[in-house]
Amino acid sequence: MSRRKRHRPHSNHERWLVSYADFITLLFAFFVVLYASSQVDKRKAGRVAMSIQVAFQEMGVFPAATTQTPLNSNKPMPFSTVQAIEQMKNKTETGRTDSPPVDPVVARDQVDLNTLQSELREALHDEISLNQVALHRETEGLVVSLKEFGFFNSGSTTIKPESLPALDRIASILAVRTCRLRIEGHTDNQPIHTLQIASNWELSTARATEVVRFLIINHRFGPERLSAAGYAEYHPVASNLTANGRAQNRRVDIVILAAKALEVFSMSATDSAAKPSPSVPLTR
Repeated sequence: MSRRKRHRPHSNHERWLVSYADFITLLFAFFVVLYASSQVDKRKAGRVAMSIQVAFQEMGVFPAATTQTPLNSNKPMPFSTVQAIEQMKNKTETGRTDSPPVDPVVARDQVDLNTLQSELREALHDEISLNQVALHRETEGLVVSLKEFGFFNSGSTTIKPESLPALDRIASILAVRTCRLRIEGHTDNQPIHTLQIASNWELSTARATEVVRFLIINHRFGPERLSAAGYAEYHPVASNLTANGRAQNRRVDIVILAAKALEVFSMSATDSAAKPSPSVPLTR
């Protein structure tokens, strides 16, 4: 009986490639994670460096012109802007919306105008019910609107004697305060031309100055608190196509200026005094 030859098992000399491939894959994954981590750290470090740099600049430690800004910016970002960006980022991540900080001047002025509006509404209850007076708020402050039919005769610049008690009540409430007032005269779009009044410009301006004169002479208002303006028919509050709308447009507005409006006014006055400006027409 013949013996079968036993075949020797074939040895695989390329098994190392499997281990090598696993090693390369793990090494690649390691460097990818390392690269991603370094990029996040760079951005965080940039924000921290920017905040520190700008904080030192505002303290006067570093001059702003010689300090280089991180993150390839040409100009350092204000510290308030950096804080705003960080706060917005935190709001986005946490889903919280915080209330904006309240300016104490605005808050105090808001309370004062609210109190003043309540006092005027109570003192002028009868005139408001007769639609002779209206109160409303605007961005510049509180407006007391005196309708023509309650305070002036048609085409006249003289205050009606029967309306003086209402003006006295308004003046007594405003006299104990230091707020500034702008008296605005308004008309409808119907032209006027009499021996005394040449146009709506003169009529609106004369009525405004008549109220200013009343406050100074009768209630000793300081002239520096007051200003007068005439706008004719160019700032209507209703349509001039109807008689009711034209009646609402014929008015004198006492604008009680808010603190913020006074700041803007003061800045504008300072700029105007710094450089001469050409003459402008009599418009708002």
